[in-house]
Amino acid sequence: MHIAILGAGAMGSLFGGLLAVAGYRVTLLDVDDAHLNAINQDGLRIATDAGERIVTNLEAMRPEMATAAADLLIVFTKTLHTQAALGAARAALGPQTALLSLQNGLGNAERLAQFADPTRVMIGVTTWPADKDGPGRVSSHGAGVIRLMSADGARSPMLARAVEALNDAGLACTADADVWAAIWEKVAFNAALNSLCAVTGCTVGELTNVADGEALALKIVAETAAVARAHGVAVDEAHVAGNVRHALAHHRAHRPSMLQDVLAGRKTEIEAINGAVVEAARYRAIAVPHTETLLQLVRLVDARDAR
Repeated sequence: MHIAILGAGAMGSLFGGLLAVAGYRVTLLDVDDAHLNAINQDGLRIATDAGERIVTNLEAMRPEMATAAADLLIVFTKTLHTQAALGAARAALGPQTALLSLQNGLGNAERLAQFADPTRVMIGVTTWPADKDGPGRVSSHGAGVIRLMSADGARSPMLARAVEALNDAGLACTADADVWAAIWEKVAFNAALNSLCAVTGCTVGELTNVADGEALALKIVAETAAVARAHGVAVDEAHVAGNVRHALAHHRAHRPSMLQDVLAGRKTEIEAINGAVVEAARYRAIAVPHTETLLQLVRLVDARDAR
């Protein structure tokens, strides 16, 4: 099976490299020329708890340079770049290509369905950690899982093939009909910690420098969970709250991706996270004042950095 990875940052490179190690034909598609050149010249260096390896049996190129249609295309780009990236990689999309989003936020299935029949779209969530350590270098320490499902809920042959491939790569993947709950739970976690860190400039642990920092994060979790339940998604609010408390206590130096974007002057994914929650809340006439305030604040930061 030919697998293309669209967005070969930390997560995309980790997944692509491990799939190549498992024997799959892998093409990495990205716009970071230094990263692509390093991979093509010296291979992709992956450091995990099992040790370090250099993967050379894969291709790396810009999306517009793709020439062969993939059987499976896994999308890891930031949500705000999805349509442009898929448009640039049209040569990788054949009539039978299946698309899988493992991106943050909501609305990913709808964005992918603009480029493929909805029956060939899959969505999922992953907890694997990954860091890009420089051109051609990624690392991942600790364990993770993947939960995915066809967007229409059908258990198609391609769903089974995707799960098999990801398990062959050691990525602990399951087909899960309750994947929407997992996606909303990750959105609730990110809506709290990503947006708060983006606005304040705090690391995760620094959010507890004042007594009500944790309480504010948990209010955002509660608002997001209420919206999910109103849309028929049975999220486990207590589980998300526990994950937030664990992050505040044990990932104190972590800078979430949204804060990293702000520090680098890049536009954030706020619209697919807090923005999508607020939109869904309005549809059900649910008040989400904390989530909406943070959305407006991060929009101001985005507008400032765009000048």
